[in-house]
Order: sequence, then structure tokens, then C-alpha cells
Amino acid sequence: MLRVSPVSAFRDNYIWLIHNAKHAVAVDPGDAAPVEAFLQQNDLALVAVLATHHHADHVGGVRELVGSRDIPVYGPRHETIPTLTRRLAEGDRIEIPEVGLGFAVLDIPGHTAGHIAYVGHGWLFCGDTLFACGCGRLFEGTPGQMSASLDKLAALPDDTLVYCGHEYTLANIRFARSVEPDSAALAEREQAEAAKRERGLPTLPSNIGIERRTNPFLRTRAAPVAAAASRQAGRPLTDPVEIFAAIREWKNHF
Repeated sequence: MLRVSPVSAFRDNYIWLIHNAKHAVAVDPGDAAPVEAFLQQNDLALVAVLATHHHADHVGGVRELVGSRDIPVYGPRHETIPTLTRRLAEGDRIEIPEVGLGFAVLDIPGHTAGHIAYVGHGWLFCGDTLFACGCGRLFEGTPGQMSASLDKLAALPDDTLVYCGHEYTLANIRFARSVEPDSAALAEREQAEAAKRERGLPTLPSNIGIERRTNPFLRTRAAPVAAAASRQAGRPLTDPVEIFAAIREWKNHF
């Protein structure tokens, strides 16, 4: 049976290990040491690495992990990551026979110019584009690109599990409640996620249905979000990209 296990790294990163009883795939390994420890503790052989984007906290451990292992390293075609052995873009598909799993690739630029996501088995590995109740900063892309990328992810089935790169959920919910203070769904989510953190558990994975109900960056067409963005901008906003840009800028300084 396949499992997805979180491996904590740095202050708030998650490296995801997809594994069965014998083999593992590492997603966004920014640090090799905790991955090697997990592999050793669980007697697993690493058979592939998946990267979503070029930031060091997501790929910094790849070279050390690969070492003498003869394994593929998948990642975005349009970004410079020297360790990649296969460069991917939307429309590509990968198969990892050791774990019996295949992924479709989506282009989701915005956080970085060439960011990609992996979708398969009811799972979404989306790096730093979509977060639980939030989204990544626009370091290289435009509001239009990021908005389109988030729309693409929001169109996935509601039960798709969202495995993103950071434990930002409670901070993101606090911001979301400033956008939609009357949202019962957000109040309920905050209580549930806080309880997980009090028990030392990750808030992830999320799922697309929860994000569609509570994530302001997926709700730019909802009247309360548009009204809040308009108040923040000091002028009426009706275009979803303008609304997205206004709440992303608001979040940058929240």
C-alpha cells in the first residue's frame, strides 16, 4: 500500500516521501539528512526525486541524495536545476514502476517562472504555488499567471489531497479571516487545524474542496472577497485577477 509521509526540514518545510514497503520517492527534498534518516529508519530504497521549482529549500538536498544512486530526478523544464535528469512541462507524464504510480504534470507559474505540479492517485504535489488557505508569493510571475495557475488547481476534483511545501496554515487562516471575517467555514477550519498543531501533527494534506471553500486566493469570484479587496484597494474591483493582486499585496504586508 502506498503512503505519503511528511519529513520536516528547516523551520517549516515539508519534504514528502511517497513509499510502499520497499521503495520511496522524495518530493522537493531541500535537505538530504532528514530524508536519509527516514529511509534508514524504514528500510526504504530511494528510487526517484521530484522537484516542483528551483528554490534551494526544495532542491538543496538533491545532489547529496542522488550521490551514487542511479535514479531519475524529475523537475521543471523551464527552470535551471543542474541535478535534473528529466525536464518536464504540462502534458508530460511520468511513471515510477517501483511504487506503481504515475503522475501528470501541470505548469503552474507565478511563484517561480517555471513551477510545475504533479497530479496522480488523487494527490497533488504543488510546491509553493497553492498553500493550505493561501498561496505563494509572486517572486517571478505575474498576478495573471498565478491566478490562472490557482484556477487550474481549483478545477481538480474536490477530494484531491493537497501536499504543499510549508506549514503555513494557521497564519494563512488568520489572514483569510481578515478577508472573510463572517465565514463559518473558516472559523471551523481554524479550530480544527489549531487542534492538530497542539497535538504536534501537520495540518497537511488539505484538499481542493476545503481550499475552494476557505482559501481567499481561490475565491476571487466570491462577493465577500471582492468586497474586501475593493476596500483594501480603495476602489471597486471586479476583475478576478485584480482582486487576486489586491489580496496578494495585502497578504504581503499582513
